[in-house]
Amino acid sequence: MNRHRSTAAVLSVLFMGLGQWYNRQFTKGLILLAVEAAALFYFIPNLGKAIWGVVTLGEKTQGLQKVGKITVRVAGDHSINLLIGGIITLLVFAVFLIIYAMNIRDAYRTGALREQGVPPANFKQTWAHVTDKNFPHLMLSLPALGVLFLTIMPIIFMILLAFTNYASPNHIPPKSLVDWVGFETFTNLLTLKTWSKTFFGVFTWTIIWAVIATFTTYFGGMLVALLIESKGVRFKKLWRTLFIIPYAIPQLISLLVMRNLFNGQFGPINQYLGYFGLGKLPWLTDPFMAKVTVILVNMWVGIPVSMVLIMGVLTAIPKDLYEAADVDGATGFQKFKIITVPFILFSTAPILIMQFAGNINNFNVIFLLTNGDPVKGDYQFAGSTDLLVTWLYKLTLNNSQFNMASAIGIIIFLIVASFSIWNYRRSRSFKEEDMIQ
Repeated sequence: MNRHRSTAAVLSVLFMGLGQWYNRQFTKGLILLAVEAAALFYFIPNLGKAIWGVVTLGEKTQGLQKVGKITVRVAGDHSINLLIGGIITLLVFAVFLIIYAMNIRDAYRTGALREQGVPPANFKQTWAHVTDKNFPHLMLSLPALGVLFLTIMPIIFMILLAFTNYASPNHIPPKSLVDWVGFETFTNLLTLKTWSKTFFGVFTWTIIWAVIATFTTYFGGMLVALLIESKGVRFKKLWRTLFIIPYAIPQLISLLVMRNLFNGQFGPINQYLGYFGLGKLPWLTDPFMAKVTVILVNMWVGIPVSMVLIMGVLTAIPKDLYEAADVDGATGFQKFKIITVPFILFSTAPILIMQFAGNINNFNVIFLLTNGDPVKGDYQFAGSTDLLVTWLYKLTLNNSQFNMASAIGIIIFLIVASFSIWNYRRSRSFKEEDMIQ
């Protein structure tokens, strides 16, 4: 019995393309030989250095060295460049290993077909197969590589930074090296008083903000949608247009306008209050009032989105249900409770979960309206209205606390991902979809 499959697989293990040559697929084998040759040309000088860079993060700092009577600056290792370069090289190596495994699998399968008396496909037939049956995989490969190097690679980089001491002022390359410190960053964030007080304070406000912001915009949008769609309300198109205007205006413009409106010194709102003999309110300068203000402004921005969504659901509710309820003598509140609310929640539960997750990371409203202020003296680089995401932004761009910001980013991800998955799996729409499948 011929053992083509084993021979072809072993040859492909030794060098890419040899198995294809053994199977008489010379063009394909030549291409694979060229791929491995290019890989060896790249990996032989770079792979070892990449592993060394990721493991050590450098060994020599930048400094001054006297050469004769002249003092020159000697370049040292840049820990962050070594880490980024190492991650990219290792990801390229992982892609090569996948191609290498596919090469062995292809040689093995072709050898198995030869054992059954099936002649191996020539290059023209192989190309036709790739561009026909495997065309979706071919077209998805380029976006997949883009996601790998433009999305996954930065995420890996951010996660690894949390386990280093990459922070100002003592560990900023190239002047200083960055070292691996394990879970020290997370320990400091949760136990060191200067950091833990800020973290738990900002975390508590983030959860309160997310709950209130989601509740007010969702049920506010539901109320507006129900009022507009009520019987007897005239000029429905006009009302829809008026309420959608805040959403139609770019959020950046709306928030900056609101920031000027609520300005405590010269804002129009406080000026109008003065006309009625009322004192000026510290809308953005008092910690409690600033939190109330951002919630009110978020309602202005967010209610139109929920209104449009829920109005679409209302039009899909069968009118027969309401007619049957009228026959049974149901009141308006009973119809709302038994028919309207279950339909709305069934259709919008996944979006409601997404809105909550989005509000945890609602950077624009806080940053553009208050910039996280007013300042809170016992907080570390954070203000009274800062969310975790805006605090992360300040730590990164304003204070160069990159390791602490990365740790906070990981915590945000764990909170949002676990909450979203848990609630989505408990939603009725997910359960019924799972039953259908």
